[in-house]
Amino acid sequence: MPTISMFYGILIRMYNDEHNPPHFHAIYGDYEACFAFDGEIIDGYLPKKQIRLIQAWVELHRDELLANWKLAEQGEPLFKIEPLR
Repeated sequence: MPTISMFYGILIRMYNDEHNPPHFHAIYGDYEACFAFDGEIIDGYLPKKQIRLIQAWVELHRDELLANWKLAEQGEPLFKIEPLR
């Protein structure tokens, strides 16, 4: 699963052959959660502070996430997205 971004110890990953609904995976230490593109958790658990950081990142990069999703659906390579700074 390619890592498309990394910030504050959080890895953001998306499979190349994703399935609906559009989502990405966030890993922080031993925690992992699946997020919709509105920043809401679909499955899993992360600490609240990391959830807030991810939600802020999603607000800034929603269009890029959607573009990567379209690439993933076609089995194409994904591009990196700028980290939260």
